[in-house]
Amino acid sequence: MTATRTQDIAATIRQVELLDEAGADIIRIAIDNPKDVEALAEVRKHTGANLVVDLQENFKLAEKVAPFVQKLRYNPGHLYHLEPNRPVEEKVRYLVDVARDHGCAMRIGVNCGSVDPAKLDKYPKDDSITPMLESALDHCRILDDLGFDQYCVSLKDSDPNKVIDANIRFAEARPDVPLHLGVTEAGLPPDGIIKTRIAFEQLISRGIGDTIRVSLTLPFERKGDEITVGRGILDDIRSGRFRSVPRFEHKGLNIISCPSCSRVENEAFIDLAHNVKSMTEYAKQYDITIAVMGCRVNGPGETDDADLGMWCAPSFVNLKRGPESLGHFTYDEILGQLRTELDRLIESKSELAAAH
Repeated sequence: MTATRTQDIAATIRQVELLDEAGADIIRIAIDNPKDVEALAEVRKHTGANLVVDLQENFKLAEKVAPFVQKLRYNPGHLYHLEPNRPVEEKVRYLVDVARDHGCAMRIGVNCGSVDPAKLDKYPKDDSITPMLESALDHCRILDDLGFDQYCVSLKDSDPNKVIDANIRFAEARPDVPLHLGVTEAGLPPDGIIKTRIAFEQLISRGIGDTIRVSLTLPFERKGDEITVGRGILDDIRSGRFRSVPRFEHKGLNIISCPSCSRVENEAFIDLAHNVKSMTEYAKQYDITIAVMGCRVNGPGETDDADLGMWCAPSFVNLKRGPESLGHFTYDEILGQLRTELDRLIESKSELAAAH
């Protein structure tokens, strides 16, 4: 997936080139408004690569972007944002009609950070997999009822264990539906590579998975490394070279971060993620999860389960302790504030351990 603001046409073309040169079979670009659509049309003039568009929160842009892409990706959890009183089935019917008219495939992309609230409310807070699974199965049924079979499904989380469990359960329920695999917000190398490898090895070795995406937080010119890493993992699996154990048991500091995309409104996010990793080195022995998210779309939801979370706006960063907001701070202030909260968290954990 391109890690640029789509309207930065030169940068987006360059990202497409980097991914294409690295061997990407499908390149995903996020679209959020009409100006993004205009930019996509220009990008298309400069590449023959297979493009999939991420419709984000505006499903009605589908008919405008479909002429330029091979696939439309929508998230069931985002369909309620626009025209909330319109039945979901009608919205999906519109997407199917657009896809048919333009010869596009579709992907039902279910993400842990943006599940339909109606699904979340049905299950206990500690069960994040069942709402994702139910959402995916419901939308498969809708597409089936509409007679549309050119689709695949993805169920992604930043926890590789949840990715494994969700995809195994889906494959058992719908073995006929192709699956796109990925650990979303896997973070920085090498940890992000390890998480991704574990999920891929455990699923692909079971015959589960048809396409993959590696999601890493990388500098602009190294975006192609995602493809290199993915192909390397596939080569190892094909050759029987496995490095993972059945479960991903992470001990110590766990930093989750997204790979950046056109939703990111300040490219300082990438530097922030790397600086967080450096600054928190002193806490690496503590079982603490810190999330660094680049945008308002998935960021708020995907930071809820972290001990400390940040999601980035154009000029400030929102800081959270679990689902609780601690306020927003400038990019210059945020590392200091994060360290203060991290020290408090370490102190409370140490006191709790001493008490036991």
